[in-house]
Amino acid sequence: MIIDGGEDVTVATSLLEASNLVVLKESSVIHSNANLGVHGQGLLNLSGSGNWIEAQRLVLSLFYSIHVATGSMLRGPVENATSDAITPSLHCQLEECPAELFHPPEDCNVNSSLSFTLQICRVEDITVEGLIEGSVVHFNQARAISVPSSGTISASGMGNTLFFFFVQYFLMDICLPISVYAESPPSPPFLVPPFPAHTIDSLNTLAQTCCTGGVGRGSGLSNGIGSGGGHGGKGGSACYNGSCVDGGVSYGDAELPCELGSGSGEENSSVSTAGGGIIVMGSLEHPLSSLSVEGSVRADGESFKGITRDQLAVMKGTAGGPGGGSGGTILLFLHTLDLGEHAVLSSVGGYGSPKGGGGGGGGRVHFHWSDIPTGDMYQPIARVNGSIHTWGGLGRDDGHAGENGTVTGKTCPKGLYGIFCEECPVGTYKNVSGSSRVLCHSCPAEDLPRRAAYIAVRGGIAETPCPYKCVSERFHMPHCYTALEELIYTFGGPWLFCLLLLGLLVLLALVLSVARMKFVGVDELPGPAPTQHGSQIDHSFPFLESLNEVLETNRAEESQSHVHRMYFMGRNTFSEPWHLPHTPPEQIKEIVYEGAFNTFVDEINGIAAYQWWEGAIYSIVSVLAYPLAWSWQQWRRRIKLQRLREFVRSEYDHACLRSCRSRALYEGLKVAATSDLMLGYLDFYLGGDEKRTDIPARLHQRFPMSILFGGDGSYMAPFSIQSDNILTSLMGQMVAPTTWYRIAAGLNAQLRLVCRGRLIATFRPVLRWLETHANPALRSHGVHVDLAWFQATTSGHCQYGLLVHAVEEESEHTSVEGIDGAKQIEEDSRLTKNTNQENPSGHWREEVFVSQAHRNRDSYMRRKRIYGGIIDTNSLRMLEEKRDLFYLISFIVHNTKPVGHQDLVGLVISTLLLGDFSLVLLTLLQLYSFSLAGVFMVLFILPLGILMPFPAGINALFSHGPRRSAGLARIYALWIVTSLINVVVAFICGYIHYNSQSSSSKKFPFQTWSISMDESEWWIFPAGLVVCKILQSQLINWHVANLEIQDRSLYSNDFELFCQS
Repeated sequence: MIIDGGEDVTVATSLLEASNLVVLKESSVIHSNANLGVHGQGLLNLSGSGNWIEAQRLVLSLFYSIHVATGSMLRGPVENATSDAITPSLHCQLEECPAELFHPPEDCNVNSSLSFTLQICRVEDITVEGLIEGSVVHFNQARAISVPSSGTISASGMGNTLFFFFVQYFLMDICLPISVYAESPPSPPFLVPPFPAHTIDSLNTLAQTCCTGGVGRGSGLSNGIGSGGGHGGKGGSACYNGSCVDGGVSYGDAELPCELGSGSGEENSSVSTAGGGIIVMGSLEHPLSSLSVEGSVRADGESFKGITRDQLAVMKGTAGGPGGGSGGTILLFLHTLDLGEHAVLSSVGGYGSPKGGGGGGGGRVHFHWSDIPTGDMYQPIARVNGSIHTWGGLGRDDGHAGENGTVTGKTCPKGLYGIFCEECPVGTYKNVSGSSRVLCHSCPAEDLPRRAAYIAVRGGIAETPCPYKCVSERFHMPHCYTALEELIYTFGGPWLFCLLLLGLLVLLALVLSVARMKFVGVDELPGPAPTQHGSQIDHSFPFLESLNEVLETNRAEESQSHVHRMYFMGRNTFSEPWHLPHTPPEQIKEIVYEGAFNTFVDEINGIAAYQWWEGAIYSIVSVLAYPLAWSWQQWRRRIKLQRLREFVRSEYDHACLRSCRSRALYEGLKVAATSDLMLGYLDFYLGGDEKRTDIPARLHQRFPMSILFGGDGSYMAPFSIQSDNILTSLMGQMVAPTTWYRIAAGLNAQLRLVCRGRLIATFRPVLRWLETHANPALRSHGVHVDLAWFQATTSGHCQYGLLVHAVEEESEHTSVEGIDGAKQIEEDSRLTKNTNQENPSGHWREEVFVSQAHRNRDSYMRRKRIYGGIIDTNSLRMLEEKRDLFYLISFIVHNTKPVGHQDLVGLVISTLLLGDFSLVLLTLLQLYSFSLAGVFMVLFILPLGILMPFPAGINALFSHGPRRSAGLARIYALWIVTSLINVVVAFICGYIHYNSQSSSSKKFPFQTWSISMDESEWWIFPAGLVVCKILQSQLINWHVANLEIQDRSLYSNDFELFCQS
């Protein structure tokens, strides 16, 4: 359909109306060389390639939807229009914006007075898969515009389609290669002058439908080389052989552009370039709801492409061509924009001509957003993944490039910035209107707590303080403190918190001590002498004389029938249980049947042995929690002793004894053990029906007699001598009971200080004490004691004890070879003594008349069987000491001398106990702020070891009786040592967390003397725990010593004072 309006004004405007649907297909064309309006109410569909609608001024309106398919085109003005076509006025020289660009009329009628060349008005949806082209393109009162990847909306400089080839043509006597092009269709012949006149007419018409001049038009040199046009940026200068001319000036308002681009300026020349046109979408009153672009929207300036054959004649005498046209204007009034990855919004300047033509300046692109949401209602108004170009065109050869144009957006409200009114970056705020990035100021650093990070807020941040959140949920707003710091700063900060905590601990410790004194104070009254373990008479406290006489009588009767004490070998452990040797000692061979005795020993050893699972449980628990393993071992030892007693008392038929009365009454054998359950022994008694008068032997006849120490020299089981009824009665035959009790108490006080792993150093005071206190007190009674070691077991464990013998045996010169057990006793002459002396108990010693050779031989044989070697200052250096892990622990927990001040020591222990528990809780809170995994590691490596000292300490402080309190206090000390491993784990967790922090925030952890709660002070609470536990262990050592040694005169160096006490 061709509509020829010509120059007749009566037919200058044509209208094409459709009631519903307009579809162009199969290369349909609607063409008008005048003004054309197409109105409808349904769909306008240009369905495929070759379907065109074009006119000098084209208006499409009132359709519900317009679809321009691939290969289809809407164009206004017409390309290659003839000279009689109506030419729209473009107002190229107008510096003020036409009002219709911002406030277009509502009627959408074809109006030749308006500046639009192509207008689409009051159409809901517009889809452009083909091409929409025009000088001034306006989309008015549209709802949504979509430009898929194949679509283009263009207002670029209008010109013919060009094809290039080179000819030689002589201009100014210079042979130059000149690009020559002809009109479509392609494959033109090589052309030579004269040129047809209609070509020149077409060029003139083309110059009138686009701006080859304009406000920012370029200028030219005398040889015809032109500079670029200006618009958003200045045009590029043209230069040739050192001569230059400036490009066009920049003009227009970047905040609301509405101008056409400017051309090269050679308006009267047949060779010129046009500036870009205008594309306006929406208006101030009717902005687009959305614009989606995957293709391109262009308003580029025209580039110089070559010279036609018609232009060659005109250019005779010139050397070059024009500069590039400047980019036009893309003005978008819209709500939202979606710019795809390959989409292009372009308003670039054109390239200049060869030989020094200047490039056109860039155009302007402006986004005039409508109703920018703010605050909680904010939604991003643009998704821009494609490209927006407004750069200047390149100059050729010596020509300069044009300046870049502008890309602007509407002024953004508070909190938003940039062309697309995005939220200010996290950590910045904007409290004024504007679009510049510099208006987004950094939030004040002093308002951001440590361990906090600024957060993004919908709609941006308009005021200070800037919102933030803590970097972890373990920190608490508003200061992002940990639970520990929250607690500390609630009470005024670290220093004040420490003072308050210390005061509270002392107050609670006082209350705890008063409660403890009322609860257990009656059981811990100090006395003049210690309690003798295993004795039926407690000489530490007053007792009734009549009761004493009865007990002394029973004890004497029992001791009169005692024949021999046979010690179990082994330490009663899972790896070394008690066992008896099968060979009966010489002292009992006359009262037992040897075969039956061997059977009895087998039964006893079988009962004394432990099951494999008992040792397995002990090994496992030892690794996890040694105090529980110790308690388990003591429990099994107690059960084992009870089982042995029941067997001997009621189950065994005493078949090994020769006495008929003993076999009938199940008497004559008794199993007992020391209080630490490590030393067991079997006592043999007469049945009463024996016919021999030489048994039981008197004390002097049993010399040398061995008395083994209980314990193993460890903290939990120190060496001790068991002063029970039998031993006291036997020694009472020559030594007064009070003297023996005093000697035993003093010796136990010294043995407490002996430490396994340091036997050589700690046995020396014991040897010195025996020579300065014990033997001088016993010498008057004819008794002498020596420290000795006894036969080692298969595991290499030696038992230590005393060797008791008569004073006259001192005159014998004995030679003890090394500690390996080899002993040689030289036979020396000694005088036979007749002792006819009364002992303190009122009995007369028997006269002993034995030949010297016989006495020495018997003494040597008995010593060889009974003990391994006497320990003196010379042989002490040859002891082999086995050291293990517990040797290191002995430097922390060990037995000490009493210091007195029991109430004060208890008060300090209570304070440290509460402080320990407080530091544990604070450490766990601190680790929780680092990592929950750290809390679990500290709690369960070793399991609950860090929490157990508190209940163990309370149990020890509130227990009845000195002996029980001392035992529980030792368990408390074990838990303290065990918990040190948990503290080491806390150190490791804190150190790993500290090293994982950024190096910029690190400080040397021990460089400050001030207390703060910065993460560089992670070591404070673990270090405080270590100090607190070491102090506790030392105080517990004193506390145990005060409980076990209530008579401090036992450590007196004055012999007279020791004996008088």
